[in-house]
Amino acid sequence: MFLPLQDENPTRRVPALTIALIAINTAVFLLTAASPQGLQAAVLKYGAVPEAVSRLSAPLTLLTSMFLHAGFLHLAGNMLYLWIFGNNIEDVLGPFRFIAFYLLCGLAASLTQIVSRPGSQAPMVGASGAIAGILGAYLVLFPGARIRTFLFLFVFIRVVSIPAVVVLGLWLVLQILNIGMGGGVAWFAHIGGFVAGMALIRPFFPRPRRTPASY
Repeated sequence: MFLPLQDENPTRRVPALTIALIAINTAVFLLTAASPQGLQAAVLKYGAVPEAVSRLSAPLTLLTSMFLHAGFLHLAGNMLYLWIFGNNIEDVLGPFRFIAFYLLCGLAASLTQIVSRPGSQAPMVGASGAIAGILGAYLVLFPGARIRTFLFLFVFIRVVSIPAVVVLGLWLVLQILNIGMGGGVAWFAHIGGFVAGMALIRPFFPRPRRTPASY
């Protein structure tokens, strides 16, 4: 078992949008959990159901599902990964490119899951697809960044500093190995988001401004 705790990759500015996304996801979770209808009703209403999206009857759920979570641990895990890896991607892209990149990766993740299970009636919720895109982008841009990681392997329990390429590579391998394991997790969405993040980060990367030539 491994759990990233912190990266050793400082940012140049306050990651305002990353913080805002964490606040929005947390607020939505608290509001839905405290509502009389409860979390389950919100998941059924605003989650992305592959069968419904395939019929184009609920396209907006592709967006609303990104801000819903099925439980506290689901939310906490996603927000931890978003904070560790999202701040550096926002720092590189700037807030406007970052939010567009985040939402596009989330959309790609959901569509990957829908293509893999077009007849499923199980609603998809969570920010993990979009965050998987952030992880893919981080792997491309900062493969050598050190990640402080909690390791638990039988009697071996320790916090160690590991290169991002190892942490994120292991994360992707686990998603692939878990395909077909069930458990209510959209594994294909994780993989699709990760691949989208890797593919899209370079086109989203801001080009340096040219310095006017002197004559």
